[in-house]
Amino acid sequence: MAAVDMTTGGTFRHLIAYAIPLVLGNLFQLTYNAVDSMIAGRFIGSEALAATGMAGPVVNILILGISGICIGSGVLMSGFFGAKDHGKLKRELSTMLTAGIGFSIIAALLGIAITYPLLKVLNVPEEVLGITAIYLRIIFIGTPFTYIYNALSAALKSVGDSKTPLYFLAFSSVVNCALDLFLIGYMGFGITCSAITTVVAQAVSALLTAVYIERKIPLLSLTVRDIAIDKGLLKLTMQYGSVTALQQACQPIGKLLIQSSVNTLGVSVIAAYNAVTRVDDFAFTPEQSIGHSITTFTAQNRGAGKKDRIVNGFIKGLITEAVYFLLIFTAVSFLNKPIMSLFVSGEGAEEVIFQGHQYLSTMAFFYILPAMTNGIQGFFRGMGMMKITLLCTFIQTSIRVIATFILVPHYGIHAIAYACAAGWIAMLLFEVPYYFAHKKRMGL
Repeated sequence: MAAVDMTTGGTFRHLIAYAIPLVLGNLFQLTYNAVDSMIAGRFIGSEALAATGMAGPVVNILILGISGICIGSGVLMSGFFGAKDHGKLKRELSTMLTAGIGFSIIAALLGIAITYPLLKVLNVPEEVLGITAIYLRIIFIGTPFTYIYNALSAALKSVGDSKTPLYFLAFSSVVNCALDLFLIGYMGFGITCSAITTVVAQAVSALLTAVYIERKIPLLSLTVRDIAIDKGLLKLTMQYGSVTALQQACQPIGKLLIQSSVNTLGVSVIAAYNAVTRVDDFAFTPEQSIGHSITTFTAQNRGAGKKDRIVNGFIKGLITEAVYFLLIFTAVSFLNKPIMSLFVSGEGAEEVIFQGHQYLSTMAFFYILPAMTNGIQGFFRGMGMMKITLLCTFIQTSIRVIATFILVPHYGIHAIAYACAAGWIAMLLFEVPYYFAHKKRMGL
């Protein structure tokens, strides 16, 4: 797959061709996560399903923090590629990899050290505290592999290649699912095995991406002499990446606080919430992928100084988001009960399915809101306006968490859907006027 120059050619064609592999790649990853939860719930038990659910928000903070740094660096690389400055593009990749690997190792060690205190703060029930801690610590070990894959994937995406990361992610996800089904479903191993196979899959995807770049993409291939940290680019990367990392981490931090509220409602409700968040991920992640296609399109054309294409790409990106909403709304509205039944069986399953059905029946109507916020956030990222994306996400997360803590004790997890909607509406009330003001100021 060669690099793709988005500064020329059809806008819709570029956006869709870029977004589809991102969507498929994320769906592969989400399918694995969902299968992992299904296997844990059906073959190990409701406690294992609850454990993976409670560990999920913690892991997501780390992963999205990592991806935030990579997204910020990817915006810089897209700009360098659009401006045809390939020397800076390669130096930025080297800087991101060298500094980031060291950061990810430190983050992994810190995560392992604070696992038990963190789970205690999150009100994790004693009956699942032990297995949750084991699962989480093993996942932390894979942090460097997660970083390497995300960094190399961001480099490929910055030059318009969103297909290749899909292939490697798909392969590693299939291997992961197969190992889980055999080792847990057939051999009867426990939740520790699930965590180990996840780390193995992360390592495989990182290795395959590195080998591919070395052999097929000279533009991004680094020799030993290329491995260095450019101090100027590191500073710029931290300006972009640190803000984006905070913005990416806001959502899982909010989920973590919401999870702590849900954890007080009992194991069956925790299990139901774990299941519905997997469904939400299937809805939200493609919306985010379309937003990322807007980011890369905007950044490349900003580097090339093509203002008309920036606006045209943004509008058509929002149209794409709206079309996707109609599809996911229909699917979740009509299939939420059968979907919930995939996660649980046996004693207590009926209550878990009922709780999930109530939540998803309401949330399906609200999926249009994050579709629009992701599109606008994609534009702001592509324009290098990272602080605005952080502020908007902070507004949304804060309102959602506050509303959750007020409503959930009285109305259960069903109320989380309304809390999310309140946050997204507040976010749009800030984003939309700011977009038009910025558009006028920049002469777009």
